[in-house]
Amino acid sequence: MWNSTGFHPDYFLLIGIPGLEDSHLLISIPFSIMYVSALLGNSMLILVISTNEILHQPMYIFLMMLAFCDTLLSSTTVPKTLSIFWFDSHEISFNGCLTEVFFIHFAFGIESSILLLMAYDRYCAICHPLTYAATLTNSFIVKAATIAVLRIFSMAVPFVLLLRKLPFQRSNVIEHTYCEHMSVAKLASADILVNVVYGLIIAASSSGVDMILIIVSYGVIISAVLRLPSSEDRFKAFNTCVSHICVIILFYIPAFFSFIAHRVGHRYISLQFHIIFANLYVLIPPMMNPIIYGVRTKEIRERTLVIFSRLTSNRQ
Repeated sequence: MWNSTGFHPDYFLLIGIPGLEDSHLLISIPFSIMYVSALLGNSMLILVISTNEILHQPMYIFLMMLAFCDTLLSSTTVPKTLSIFWFDSHEISFNGCLTEVFFIHFAFGIESSILLLMAYDRYCAICHPLTYAATLTNSFIVKAATIAVLRIFSMAVPFVLLLRKLPFQRSNVIEHTYCEHMSVAKLASADILVNVVYGLIIAASSSGVDMILIIVSYGVIISAVLRLPSSEDRFKAFNTCVSHICVIILFYIPAFFSFIAHRVGHRYISLQFHIIFANLYVLIPPMMNPIIYGVRTKEIRERTLVIFSRLTSNRQ
């Protein structure tokens, strides 16, 4: 089990959901349905936006980026989770586990950055409509996306380095369905204060700051909308923000619940509930985001129907 250095195991064992092993197969049914729905929905969203020039606007480009990130987030963890449920495939290599940790934090951080950019897009469209086209240019989008990737990459890499530095000489059994940073760190036979502090700092300085800026931007947006003279104009302005607000709620609330659950321990929150909820926060947002935008956005809905009609006609 242990490699030549004696500090790291060759592999970890992912238990799944402790105490619910007999129900793994049953639990896998809704998980697999949500995962397939997320893959199909986000793939369709990417296809619809990328193949229609009329949708090559900042709001839809950000939405396509969000769909790609949703796919990455769910695909980082769910396939291994389902392999545990279906085939009792509990082993994951040490490096594979650290890779999973990296992509979980990377995808989560990028998604948070995209939601902030989408909030900025709505702020410019509603509060400064005359300069909107000049502000949100293709060049701006490329630069913003590049900065977001570099920013989150530099924050995600230390999670892997900190875990690799720890000695694991007590146990290689992870009570989870995937490799969460703190679930792995708690197995170390050394002090993990640095890991805990770094996790708190990153949560506050990345997603925490993003969420505060989103709240501030929507405060300004709401103030501007309420000053519009026409009730019809106010309704239209609010309606363009509803989808984004729903996505924000779906993304941040489950994620921060899972983050807090690790810090307060399982005296107040059962381990089983925590693990199930941790899986839902990488499944529900990716599944629901295409539905929310597909139902509420006329342009996407119409283009999706066109693609389906073409597929149907080709089969006939």
